Amino acid sequence: MRPDSSDLQFDIAVVGAGAAGLATAIFIRRLNPSRSVGLLDSSPKPGAKILVSGGSRCNVTNAAVSERDFSGGKPAIIRRILRAFPPDEVIAWFGSLGVPLHEEAHGKLFPNSNRSRDVLNALLEEAAASGVVLQPAKRVESITADDPLTLHTTRGATRSTAVVMATGGLSLPKTGSDGGGLEIARRLGHMIVPTTPALVPLTSSNDQPLHRALTGVSHEAELALWIDGRIALRLRGSLLWTHFGFSGPVVLDMSRHWLRARLEERSAHVTLSLVPGESFESVDREWTANRRASTHRRLAEVLPSSLATAVLQQLAIDPAMSLADLSRDDRRRLARRLVEWPLNVDGSRGYNYAEATAGGVALDEIDPATMASRKCPGLYLVGEMLDVDGRIGGFNFQWAWSSARVAARALAG
Repeated sequence: MRPDSSDLQFDIAVVGAGAAGLATAIFIRRLNPSRSVGLLDSSPKPGAKILVSGGSRCNVTNAAVSERDFSGGKPAIIRRILRAFPPDEVIAWFGSLGVPLHEEAHGKLFPNSNRSRDVLNALLEEAAASGVVLQPAKRVESITADDPLTLHTTRGATRSTAVVMATGGLSLPKTGSDGGGLEIARRLGHMIVPTTPALVPLTSSNDQPLHRALTGVSHEAELALWIDGRIALRLRGSLLWTHFGFSGPVVLDMSRHWLRARLEERSAHVTLSLVPGESFESVDREWTANRRASTHRRLAEVLPSSLATAVLQQLAIDPAMSLADLSRDDRRRLARRLVEWPLNVDGSRGYNYAEATAGGVALDEIDPATMASRKCPGLYLVGEMLDVDGRIGGFNFQWAWSSARVAARALAG
């Protein structure tokens, strides 16, 4: 049913007041103040996902960003969109909003205050100052592809000549990302690449004794993903042992790849190298050449002491035994496990703990010059709704800002 003239109307309706939605709305108004912009969000208090990101510090972007930091759609499309609003422009933009950023390890950029609340407040204040009409607690349940488009919401219908969908994926559903926007896009003709959690801790029910001994222990590691009997990917970074399994940056980055392989019903498992960059041969040579120290003492030189103890216990090797007294078989067995320890991953902690969603609207179904849908005239899609997910380190926020900028330039013209 078409709305009557009393219904609210905007030139452009942005659905979802998260990072991508807020940025899109602000950019449109700043580029063309004559365009009326309504920003609709299902939550009474928008921006919850921004607040919890980065340990409530909000990793806004990264100093170095390229298409290689992302998975999902075609790299050439991702590269084109990223170039529309690179990190240096993001840094300058946040500075203009009164949120200067500082760089930390691995190029991560955080607000100087280390408060995600300051990021959200700056975006909300800029939206209000630029004339964006924010409508919280107004969930869009469906969109009719009329001319103009009709948004059917929990508080009546709204018409708009263009609609930007920025509702995110399924990660952290308590913040409002429940996949509703993906279903709307599907009904409007889009193909949805099957979704899985991304940047999520992984679980294991088979290594509980080891987990109990190591819970809270963190160390540098290298993970290898084996698919169909071959190594498909290696990632290096910090690993954190937990009571449920594994976390830490390297695990979060690996999670999407393991989950995608499982979704495709391929044989997949993960192994851990406790000595990143080393091979079985190099470790065996090192241990053969250094035979005076005790096994535990030598191992504790390269691993946390508790981890060294746990490894030897799991392999039933006496920690007090000198390397000289280790049998050749035990020495080689230890060397093999140090570079290729099976992690026995059996699942993930799910969307409730995932920082991002892998999958979503197929990227080749949008025009990368405008973010416009190739399936529904007047529809635009930005941010996590699309089949693009970045590794940990501020890359998913960067995707939100860049895709928002592309859509805004097109819509402000």
